[in-house]
Amino acid sequence: MEKSSNIKTPSIGLLIMVLGTAVVLLWIGAFKFTLTEAKGIKSLVENHPLMGWSYEIWSIRTVSNIIGIIEIITGLMLLIGIKIKNSLKWAGLLMILTFGFTISFLFTTPGVWKTVDGVPVTDFFILKDLVFLGFGVALWKDSIK
Repeated sequence: MEKSSNIKTPSIGLLIMVLGTAVVLLWIGAFKFTLTEAKGIKSLVENHPLMGWSYEIWSIRTVSNIIGIIEIITGLMLLIGIKIKNSLKWAGLLMILTFGFTISFLFTTPGVWKTVDGVPVTDFFILKDLVFLGFGVALWKDSIK
């Protein structure tokens, strides 16, 4: 029986990347519903020129919840993409947007960069998002071939 071109089992490497990224997004997305994380991201969001306005409309918790919902939806779309390839395309686009914003926090948040022993350093937890951004680009690019 021939498989549909839209339903495909990914390679083991792709499966590990999809599952690993989905776990991170679901976990961090769920954490966005806590007051601790809502307060933790406030300085990043409020200093961003495309996101700072959100606190004028919504509370700290609501802004964090909205971000969490987007992360959870992206994680779920990755999981669905294990069986329905088209879902990976849209998950890739959401990853580009999500991780594009998080990487930009390195340039929009005051005091993020420091110098230690003459070497510029930053909050390294944001730098991991370069890998996720690249994965999102690969998923989006692969799906539009």
